[in-house]
Amino acid sequence: MSYADNPYRSPSDQFAAMAVADERSAFITKTYLHLLGAIGLFVALETFLLGLPGIDGLIHLMLGTRFSWLIVLGLFIVVSRVAESWAQSAVNPFTQYLGLGLYVVAEAVIFVPLMYFARLKDPQIIVSAAGATCGLTVLLTAVVFITRKDFSFLRTVLWFGGLAALGLIVVAMLFNFALGPIFTYAMIALACGYVLFHTSNVLHHYRIGQHVAAALALFASVALLFWYVVQIFMSRRN
Repeated sequence: MSYADNPYRSPSDQFAAMAVADERSAFITKTYLHLLGAIGLFVALETFLLGLPGIDGLIHLMLGTRFSWLIVLGLFIVVSRVAESWAQSAVNPFTQYLGLGLYVVAEAVIFVPLMYFARLKDPQIIVSAAGATCGLTVLLTAVVFITRKDFSFLRTVLWFGGLAALGLIVVAMLFNFALGPIFTYAMIALACGYVLFHTSNVLHHYRIGQHVAAALALFASVALLFWYVVQIFMSRRN
């Protein structure tokens, strides 16, 4: 049923999967344009932050002790939850964009130490990791769009996997031990699962008008994947 059949229903209340072809196509296009915009903003912010004089001092502040990075991680989690809540607002489009922007800024800040040390080791690491992340994301997106499969069944696995990963990260910081390459590969697999999950949500579970929230979810998944792909490339340079 299209909106023409039910004039009392707002288009933003309609699931994209149930909308007419033109509306569904427009929603998907908007989602991925906003994703590209978020990635572009992230790259611009990261370039700006890494070029700031005295960036070494900020990195020292973030990584000075194992507890300082734990605080940074905690603040990032809080800010990201606020940003996601704003992006999912069904009332105010400005609040949605504010949420997406806030999330991108938070990601750019928390990425600064990793990008700094990757660039210090070999600037090509960032380029190679970005290419690998892009390739994986395109491949996983193609799987979802070609098969039209609903990967919402991954929700529980991803939730528990993310919680377990966060717990391991906190324990590793508190007791000062390295998690090792196996953990990094496991996190890449988890991030790939998130990409599949959120991409399938774009096709099956988001409503028309939720393209900003959908873009934020996809961006978060791609950023997580990029984080650990960078670490893999850095470990290969050792």
